[in-house]
Amino acid sequence: MTRKRRMFDINLPEEQDAETDPPIPADLETKSLTPRRRGPMASAIGEAGDALRYRKRIEEEIRAENDALAEEFVRLKREGLIVDLVRLDDVVAGKLVRDRSPITDLELQDLKASILAIGLSNPIRVEPREDGRYELVEGLRRLSAYRELHGETGDERWARIPAGLLVAGQGEAALYRRMVDENLTRKDVSFAEMAALARAYAEAGIEGCEDVDQAVNVLYASVSAQKRSYIRRFAALLMMADKTLAHPYALSRALGLQLVDRLEAEPGSIRDLKSMLDAASKRDATREAEIIREFLAGRSTPLPDKARGAPKGARRGRVALSVPVGPGVKCTATDGKVELRARMDFGTVERARLEAAIEAFFAALEDR
Repeated sequence: MTRKRRMFDINLPEEQDAETDPPIPADLETKSLTPRRRGPMASAIGEAGDALRYRKRIEEEIRAENDALAEEFVRLKREGLIVDLVRLDDVVAGKLVRDRSPITDLELQDLKASILAIGLSNPIRVEPREDGRYELVEGLRRLSAYRELHGETGDERWARIPAGLLVAGQGEAALYRRMVDENLTRKDVSFAEMAALARAYAEAGIEGCEDVDQAVNVLYASVSAQKRSYIRRFAALLMMADKTLAHPYALSRALGLQLVDRLEAEPGSIRDLKSMLDAASKRDATREAEIIREFLAGRSTPLPDKARGAPKGARRGRVALSVPVGPGVKCTATDGKVELRARMDFGTVERARLEAAIEAFFAALEDR
């Protein structure tokens, strides 16, 4: 039998020289010097654990992102910045008293032409209702324009209107403020229409409102004190002549103020005005204004001097005046605050003199 020829050589490591190699410390575990091989089960368990930890981290990141998106969605919805197409039939206007008279011409022709040309640039604002429909908050003219376009054309693209969705439950006072502030910056609303809204707001006792004066201050807080005083005067006019006037919303500011002043000065004169107006039963707004001017021209009793605005002691606003004494004194007075400006350094005035001047100032006010 012949021996097989070896095809390769095996080189074994030479034995360590115990005399030359450093000794292994006695407290060292020698098993750790050799790499430990993991078994298949241990590898699988380790990989599964890594995958679970990675998945948990991803889920936490997704959850945090979703929470942030939800908060942002609620914020945008509260501001009416979430817009959807809403069917016209699903929009109702029954919760809020509108600050536009139902007989007022909304002048929709120009608005409809603009919508046909470029679309609706500013969506209406609605509040979701429990029955799945929507309560109109802002945009009566825009909604009316869409309804007319749909009725005139029958085109289904006008059957839905872009609407900003508000968060439900904001309270009637907040919704009224939204409606009022938006209309004040857009198509003119007459003083009579603003006064009618204030009366309805007070009569409904919304959020504890007790009278028209308070309603005007709440609804029209963003306008000047002078304009609020005009609204109060028109509210008084409507209270006296609401059933007598057919077109109070068409009255100019000046004519309305003259009329309410006359009716307050001569309470019985309302009967004369009513007789004159009844004689022209089919009058339009222009003819009614002419009759009112004729009525005012025929009254000779002088009107008493009276202050405009809220009753004394309940006025809100600011009084500014220049006093022609001393070094050009300018004074600004508001509720609980008086500010004096003059061309002098008050810091150089002796304390005793300054105190005496302040005492004299308040003493003069109390004497009055």
